[in-house]
Amino acid sequence: MDEIKKSILASSSNRRVNNGNGYLKYASLVILTVQNAILGLSMRYARTRDVEMFSSAAAVLLAELVKFVICTVLVMHESGGIKGGAHSIYSTVILNLEDTLRVCVPSFLYIVQNNLLYVSASNLDAATYQVTYQLKILTTAFFAVVVLKRTLKRWQWCALALLASGIALVQLSSDNGSGKVANTHLPQQSRILGFGAALAACFISGFAGIYFEKVLKESDISVWMRNVQLSLLSLPFGTVTYLLNEGSLNHLLKGFDGFVWYLVILQAAGGLIVAVVVKYADNILKGFATSVAIVISCVASMYIFDFHLTLQFTVGTVLVIASIFLYGYVPKKKAEVRTSLSV
Repeated sequence: MDEIKKSILASSSNRRVNNGNGYLKYASLVILTVQNAILGLSMRYARTRDVEMFSSAAAVLLAELVKFVICTVLVMHESGGIKGGAHSIYSTVILNLEDTLRVCVPSFLYIVQNNLLYVSASNLDAATYQVTYQLKILTTAFFAVVVLKRTLKRWQWCALALLASGIALVQLSSDNGSGKVANTHLPQQSRILGFGAALAACFISGFAGIYFEKVLKESDISVWMRNVQLSLLSLPFGTVTYLLNEGSLNHLLKGFDGFVWYLVILQAAGGLIVAVVVKYADNILKGFATSVAIVISCVASMYIFDFHLTLQFTVGTVLVIASIFLYGYVPKKKAEVRTSLSV
């Protein structure tokens, strides 16, 4: 009888844990979908408003600062308090200097990538930007094969071909999709520059992501601690980038208003949301979130930026969304199929 009670209690406990993980999974996916869609739209809107323009390098630098503060708080929570968190950070970042220096590579690359995304958002409408940025799937797969020696399945190669075809259609669509730009003081926008910046950001994102994954797998340091390292090392890189663009720190907050601060926080939150999604969600659900974000961006762009949806753009977008699902497809194992058939 006691064994039965223990079994019932254990089953109930497992059910509560699974339910909790399920809520976290879907909550994180909803947040990621909204964040993905809103970030592209917000970046585009922020760069086309008829107000004093802010420095994109300053926005990237401050986003890293916000992310560093958030991750530091999370590390302190993991370590049981301020004292434990400070000791953990000191031991990992300062005493383990060789490991910290390894993280310099993605830190620098993420700063460059985020600056390139602002260039892309300044020259491409939000819908085209959102679709084009999915090329990071292709670049990530490329570096996974080259660096991690992974083997892609046949359907994944097909998915990458679909992805490239879809983005090519989007880029070659007859309507350039610029929409109405409110700020007449902006320099002439270049679709080629926007696509080039997005393409470079995708390659940087692919390599940095695979490199960071390799570093994570070779150690038992938590994701939040790794993000503390990344942000801490990104701050000097971001400062140098800003100084190269602006010359001095005297006007760091020039053009910053409530909307720009919201954009900074939104960008900082993006990486943290992805970390939660990677932990709790599967590839199909992540693909669904990305696809919904693309659709939201397209629909919102039609109303906010007077974006004109063409047949060619629509077909290209459908191909990109299909490629996302196909690439993340995980077939059932034969044993699982036999079991399901026998039930």
